[in-house]
Amino acid sequence: MLENYLPILLFIIIGIGFGIMPMLAGFVLGPRRPDDEKLSPYECGFEPFEDAHAKFDVRYYLVAILFIIFDLEIAFLFPWAVVLDDIGGFGLVAMFIFLGILVVGFIYEWMKGALEWE
Repeated sequence: MLENYLPILLFIIIGIGFGIMPMLAGFVLGPRRPDDEKLSPYECGFEPFEDAHAKFDVRYYLVAILFIIFDLEIAFLFPWAVVLDDIGGFGLVAMFIFLGILVVGFIYEWMKGALEWE
């Protein structure tokens, strides 16, 4: 029974090896020539002026939720529209339930003021 899983185990080990070996080769064989520009703080061009663990405004998260709402709607609406004739009334009801859940999220965004840009 367990011998059936041997090819899967070998595939996983080889896949992990193919992922790790290039990183190790770059770490071992790569040149190490640090200079002031490479050691400077990130790409922004100036020293950090605040703590990196500062809290974000909730509007960032609301915009992220808004993006997910519209992204999911479009991602599922087009394939559903293509196969609507094949799935019939059940697919129509399921899509209305899905869109209803998305509308609840949209109303939440609206009430929290995420659609009002400053």
